[in-house]
Amino acid sequence: MGEAVANVARRINATVEEGKDSLDLSDCKLISFPDGVFRVLRSVAENIRIITLADNEMKALSSKFFSTFTQLRELNLKGNVLTKLPDAVGEMEHLTSINLANNSFSTFPAKLTEIATLEKIDLEENSITEIPLEKLSAMPSLKWVNVKSNPLNSNTLSALESPHKFDILSTA
Repeated sequence: MGEAVANVARRINATVEEGKDSLDLSDCKLISFPDGVFRVLRSVAENIRIITLADNEMKALSSKFFSTFTQLRELNLKGNVLTKLPDAVGEMEHLTSINLANNSFSTFPAKLTEIATLEKIDLEENSITEIPLEKLSAMPSLKWVNVKSNPLNSNTLSALESPHKFDILSTA
């Protein structure tokens, strides 16, 4: 456990000291985004464009995460145990890519459809049965949605067969 904490601290300090625009806390055994990180990154939060929290054990992200990293362009949460996102995700004005593959979502995170800048949504290997195709079709920037390896219901699978203005990767 001490080694994991030291690893997180090293990565955060490198981001701050080197003025990086990305923060990689993947594979750090995190169960949540550490509160102390908000304080440490306060001075550089506006500069951070990419955050990778892949392959942890995170069950949730707080609204504070999204209100702190307002300039985020890419968020990688692949390989966690997330079941939902806070409503604050819908207020991300610059987010272009979100990776939620290999998590525990049973419903499509509806707030994602409110992000006008979002181009890529990866939800591969979750437990989602339906996707809001009408809302997705109304998203101005959306180019790509991955819903492979989800137990999509037959209505959703039928709807996926119609042409869409964005690419859909599915098992259909």
